[in-house]
Amino acid sequence: MAWGRSQNLSTFILLGFPGPQGLQTWLFLLFLVAYVLTVAGNLAIISLVGAHRRLQTPMYFFLCNLSFLEIWFTTACVPKALATFASHSGAISLAGCAAQMYFVFSLGCTEYFLLAAMAYDRYLAICLPLRYSSTMTPGLSARLALGSWLCGFSAITVPAALVARLSFCRSHVINHFFCDIAPWIVLSCSDTRGVELAAFGIAFCVILGSCFVTLLSYAYIAATIIRIPSARGRHRAFSTCSSHLTVVLIWYGSTIFLHVRTSVESSLDLTKAVTVLNTVVTPVLNPFIYTLRNKDVREALRRSVRRK
Repeated sequence: MAWGRSQNLSTFILLGFPGPQGLQTWLFLLFLVAYVLTVAGNLAIISLVGAHRRLQTPMYFFLCNLSFLEIWFTTACVPKALATFASHSGAISLAGCAAQMYFVFSLGCTEYFLLAAMAYDRYLAICLPLRYSSTMTPGLSARLALGSWLCGFSAITVPAALVARLSFCRSHVINHFFCDIAPWIVLSCSDTRGVELAAFGIAFCVILGSCFVTLLSYAYIAATIIRIPSARGRHRAFSTCSSHLTVVLIWYGSTIFLHVRTSVESSLDLTKAVTVLNTVVTPVLNPFIYTLRNKDVREALRRSVRRK
């Protein structure tokens, strides 16, 4: 491993969001509240599914995986950002930066695969309802979830290995609030074209592959819903996938811009601002989307509140 070639740059500084003390205080409070809500909300969903037998179905099994992922995804970057806002130093070791980068992007890739698996589950439930129970067995749903995690953590290994071979001999200030690949590798004095191409290729394949499965699933779902004769039937069918569709739109809308690009040196400030959407805002919205738009989860939540 070539970290030793970093020419004394063993520590980096996360720039965060430069500004006066008042701005740092507000950002700290914003990130802290969002982090607490994210962890509490997703833990609540996991607890509800575990406590209510009615929710122990493949759809909610995938939802628990998504909630578990969201907790760790936001934990991978937000606590360090909070420390940066509070201490104003933002210091992070080379190994720490590499670890943060790996986990943030691995969890992000895993989310793409999980959302695609959830779309396939909704396709089976709506388009093939009579065969759903025999097709989406506990074994298949477990394999889909496990495959999502394995693929997500495997996808980022090539870019991570290439980053590990870089030499860093320029400024040690990373223009971000966590160790993102783009603002990190612009500090390298090595040729970064291989890293850029690998990162772009992996992002393109992961996004395109998961997007294809998701779009194809929803194309069949839309065609099936349109053929349902009654308005009530159409509404009932759509309500079973509306929460997932909302999450998909938010996630893809905020991440396609971040990962599919050809130049890492342009628009770093804009990239940093948009990153807040999928690392801070999206994880905190998902529990509310699934509780407010899902009748079964709302009912389970009401029963839990009545028991207390």
